[in-house]
Amino acid sequence: MLIVNELYKINNVSLEVKLINNNAKKFVSPLVMLHEGLGSVALWKDFPEKLANKLNRKIIVYSRKGMGKSSAINEPRSVNFMHVEAKHYLKNIIEHYCEQEPILFGHSDGASIALIYAGLNTPIHSIIVEAPHLMVEELTIKEISKIKLQWETSNLREKLAKYHDDVDGAFNGWCNIWLEKEFKKWNIEEYIKKINVPLFAIQGEDDQYGSLRHINLLKKLLKKSFKKLIIKNCKHSPHQEYPNLIIERLSKYLISL
Repeated sequence: MLIVNELYKINNVSLEVKLINNNAKKFVSPLVMLHEGLGSVALWKDFPEKLANKLNRKIIVYSRKGMGKSSAINEPRSVNFMHVEAKHYLKNIIEHYCEQEPILFGHSDGASIALIYAGLNTPIHSIIVEAPHLMVEELTIKEISKIKLQWETSNLREKLAKYHDDVDGAFNGWCNIWLEKEFKKWNIEEYIKKINVPLFAIQGEDDQYGSLRHINLLKKLLKKSFKKLIIKNCKHSPHQEYPNLIIERLSKYLISL
């Protein structure tokens, strides 16, 4: 298995990228992984390598601007920050690293970004979303408010500093926009209606950041093939809580396409 860690520059922004190639054939669609709101390349831990072993596909993992070892964010995030990510940074990553139409695998905010990108009618093979957000729920706001309190009163900053060069920018950039009053109007249902590729949705039944309303809306709005996996006794990160199950189900899903 060949693993390359590098910085990819888009104008004046450097993005941390991890490339994993397990002897994948050139004509096989690569898989691009988009992390959660507070995630980074390092926070996926060894899950991408395990996935590469099973799928025999090239895997591209990257940290978004402000996260991991990528360039810091020097200004507050805008309400449409996920749209900017999909239309600009993800687009550039795909055009630079993918020889074939990619499979997008997004978790949480990363899943939302993947959905926006897919809804732009851009060329992709398929999409896998884990704990996606299609709109802002009160449940999500309450949980993020709890995390903000932990940030102020516990050693959460110290824990996250292991995964982000600018840990204050990473946390505040994510937390502040989600708690912004204007962000309550954020909604990407219009993009879901335009998705024309197969989609596999995964969510924990006990997800503390979002209800199953998001998965039900996907089923209702999608025109193409839709499959789901709802996991009992599972919270917001199924790939961490049940990695073997997720890898096995993803493998079977991709073989079936």
